[in-house]
Amino acid sequence: MNKVKRCAIYIRVSTEEQHLNGLSLPAQRMALTEYAEKNGYTVIDCYADEGISARKPMKHRKGLLRLLEDVKQDKIDMILVTKLDRWFRNIKDYNITEEILQAHHCYWKTIYENYDSSTANGQMVINIMLSVNQAECDRTSERIKAVLDYKRSIGEVTSGMCACYGYKIVDKRLVKDEAVSDIIEDAYDHYRSCYSIRNTLRYLEEKYGDRAPSCNKVDRLFKNETYAGRDKDNLNYCEPYITWEELQKFRQITSAKTYTAGRYDPYLFSSLIKCPWCGNNYTGYRKKQKLKNGGESIYIKYRCGNKFGRHSCAHFTEHKIEEYMLTHVSARLQEEITQIRLKNKQQHKPHDADALRKELDRLNILFQKGRISESYYDEQYDLLDQKLKECDKTDKIIPLSSYDSLLAAFSGDWQEIYQKLDKPHKQAFWKSTIKSIEIDRDTHQISGFNFLI
Repeated sequence: MNKVKRCAIYIRVSTEEQHLNGLSLPAQRMALTEYAEKNGYTVIDCYADEGISARKPMKHRKGLLRLLEDVKQDKIDMILVTKLDRWFRNIKDYNITEEILQAHHCYWKTIYENYDSSTANGQMVINIMLSVNQAECDRTSERIKAVLDYKRSIGEVTSGMCACYGYKIVDKRLVKDEAVSDIIEDAYDHYRSCYSIRNTLRYLEEKYGDRAPSCNKVDRLFKNETYAGRDKDNLNYCEPYITWEELQKFRQITSAKTYTAGRYDPYLFSSLIKCPWCGNNYTGYRKKQKLKNGGESIYIKYRCGNKFGRHSCAHFTEHKIEEYMLTHVSARLQEEITQIRLKNKQQHKPHDADALRKELDRLNILFQKGRISESYYDEQYDLLDQKLKECDKTDKIIPLSSYDSLLAAFSGDWQEIYQKLDKPHKQAFWKSTIKSIEIDRDTHQISGFNFLI
């Protein structure tokens, strides 16, 4: 008596195919189930991937991954699919899957096409057809990309009929949505005062109630390049709410997420101090100390967030860090600006590299015409090539205008003004001007800091 084959049904549609005749998930499932019943197969389960392209990496196809797990447990003898392109359009992932199937004596079959994965000739035909399907997908992808790039270059919307919060679509272009533009402007103004997305979200909820944007929408205000008027290569895609430089600054500040319990003042230097031993952020904590008079003192210290890791960890009080910054920041800023002015003067001008390349071309022509000897050619070529490499290694000229906001922040009687700020605004001040504070591994002392430019 022949053993009844245990059969798995695999069905898939990509988003653009869901409404085409014969490709819907129910239609595939019905056809495969009828085929299995007609041939006396026992259907173990149906595995589906909806809205997933066959060119996507396997990690995105959860139905396929679940199917392969059952294959590894030897629950399945055969897999039924309607067509090869429902199964795979990617040669690499197909070969990985086929290796798993062969190891567990499982094979697959298409009901509308004649493919045989059990023979070498059949595998060759399958690989050829997969190559054709993959090439077709790649060409389609290139055409779509070209169309989207063109639309983007002329400022047309490329994301369907859905505009990001704060914009609306008018004549295929993004324009500011006057219904909520005041909320967005207010959100940016408030964020500049605290540099905290959580604080800004709470402020908007209290002020605007039901009109306030969701947490995800507020988060995108400080990350999405559309709000700076850009879309990839198009630098003038739409009217911006903020400048590109300001968006870059916001991205840097928000990349390190630190939270403080609501009943406490924020830690001034959270996320700014990096552990030189493991690279983790230093975090603040409150230390209690008993006083001789029976009272209690609470002071703030910083330590590596990986405090249980097996490495040295220098601790710093917030007062000491603040004192160091107030003492050194002005002099360090002037020193850095002086160094950049000197460095910019010493830099090769952009046309120097072009002149060297032209000289190389001229040298090649002279050698090809036999007007210079081989030894002279080698000597001059090595000399010019070395100069060209030095030009390529040279750092880009840093515009001094990048320091305008820092010069404004640390000018005049800024220290006197700083001392009058409350802790949230002191934290905002440091996060808007300092990128990181460094610790020396040998001395376990603060060794310097980097400005946020």
